[in-house]
Amino acid sequence: MSAEFLAALATLTDAAGILMGDAMAGYLLDQRRRYQGSALAVARPRDTTEVAAMLALCHRHGVPVVPQGGNTSLCGGATPDSSGTALVISLERYNAIEQIDAENNTITVAAGATLASVQKAARDADRLFPADWAAAASCQIGGALATNAGGINVLRYGNMRNLTLGLEVVLADGTIWNGLRGLRKDNTGYDLKQLFIGSEGTLGIITRAVLRLYPAPTAHATALVNIASPQAALELLHGLQGSVGDRITSFELISAPCMALLAKHFPSLPQPFQPIPDWLVLVELADGGDSETLNDRLAEALFAAGCEDALLAQHGAQSRAFWDLRESIPEAQRLEGVSIKHDISVPLSAIPGFIDECGQSLLAAYPAAQIIAFGHLGDGNLHYNIFLPDHSAAVYAEESTVNELVYSAVAARQGSFSAEHGIGQLKRRLLATYRSPVELAMMRQIKTALDPQNLLNPCKFLP
Repeated sequence: MSAEFLAALATLTDAAGILMGDAMAGYLLDQRRRYQGSALAVARPRDTTEVAAMLALCHRHGVPVVPQGGNTSLCGGATPDSSGTALVISLERYNAIEQIDAENNTITVAAGATLASVQKAARDADRLFPADWAAAASCQIGGALATNAGGINVLRYGNMRNLTLGLEVVLADGTIWNGLRGLRKDNTGYDLKQLFIGSEGTLGIITRAVLRLYPAPTAHATALVNIASPQAALELLHGLQGSVGDRITSFELISAPCMALLAKHFPSLPQPFQPIPDWLVLVELADGGDSETLNDRLAEALFAAGCEDALLAQHGAQSRAFWDLRESIPEAQRLEGVSIKHDISVPLSAIPGFIDECGQSLLAAYPAAQIIAFGHLGDGNLHYNIFLPDHSAAVYAEESTVNELVYSAVAARQGSFSAEHGIGQLKRRLLATYRSPVELAMMRQIKTALDPQNLLNPCKFLP
C-alpha cells in the first residue's frame, strides 16, 4: 500500500515537494529534542489545491497526517510517532504574503509565512502586526494559529485568536473551507474559525489567514524596574494602567535566578542592577505620539507608583538591550542543561500566591531545586521552569512529581497548565486530569465529526 500511496503522492506536486530518506531528518525531531519520529515521507505543498489533494489521498488510503509549520513546538505537537506510517505535511513552501488592505487594517497570508515576514510586510505598509515572540524568524503563521500562540504583546492586543478575522482550512477528507473574511462583525452562524485556532492540526490544516493590523506606533518607552516582589509588580501594573491605560504593550516579570543564568552564560549582556535584585519588571509603552513625551509619561507613572529604582531606556539601542535580557533567558536555560518546563496561567490576582506557595512546595520536596520564573505577568502567563541538581535528561524521571506539585497549585487557582505552548504529546494526558469529562466529551465529539478516521495529527492533543 505504501508504494502505491507514495507513487500517487508524487503526482500531486513537483519533485522538490516530496522528501524521503535522510532528507526528512530535520522534520522528524522536535525543537527540544525530546521526540524523535519516523514518516513515510515529507510533503511540501505549494498551495491550497495541493494540500487538499494530499489530504484527499491520505483519506482514501487511511494514512495519518502530521501538519508541520516551523517545527518550533515546545510540546512535540508537530513530530510524528515512531511507526513510520504518517505523512508529514510541511507548509514551508506555501508562504506568500498575499494582500494588505491598509484601509481595512488586514493582511492575508499563506500559512507557511513566518511571523517575521508578516511583521515586516505590515511595517512596510506603515502598519503593525503585534504578535511577537522569540521564534519569530522561524515559526510559521499556520503553526501559530494551530497553537493559539501568545507572546509579549498579548496584554494589549491579545493572542492569535484575537488577531484573526478569517481562515481557509482543508478538512480531513480534502474539502476546502473558505472563511477568508476580513470582517469584525459577522454573526452568520457558528464562528467556525475558532474551532481550528488552537486545535493543533487535529481538525484540519490551516492554509491561509486574514489577520488584523493596527496603526504603527510612532513612540515607544521602555523601562527596567527593580521591584520588591511579585505582589509589588502586580500593584505597579495596576498603577500604570490607571496612569497610562492601554499604552502598556508588555509587562514582563523576571526573577533573580534568570538574571544569574544570563550572567553565567551571556557575560557580555549588561547587568543593569548590582547586586542582582530578587525581581525585575520590564515594561514597554507605545502610542502614536512622540517618544520623548511617552518617556516622560512613563517616568511620571513610575514615580507616582513609588518606583525609586528604575532604568528608563534613553534610546532604541538601550531598549533593545533590555529586551535582549528577557529574550535570552530561554537560551541561557538550554545552555545550563535540561529543566522541567511549565507554561502556566492563573488570574493576575493569584500570581503572588502561586509563586509563594508553589515555590515552598517544590523546595520542600527538592531542597536543591532552582526555580526559573519569568514571563508575561500582564496577562497572567508565567514560564515556570525547574532545574534539579542533575541537569541531564535524567531529571525527566522526576517530571511527574514536579508537575503534580506545580499543576495542583495552578488548578487550585482555576488556572491553566498550558497557556500558550499547546498540548502536543507532552501534555496530552494532563487534559484527562485537569479538564472535566464534559469538556473532554465535547472535544471528542468535535474531533469525530471533522476527522472520523482520526487521521489528523493522531496521538496529539486529546487523551
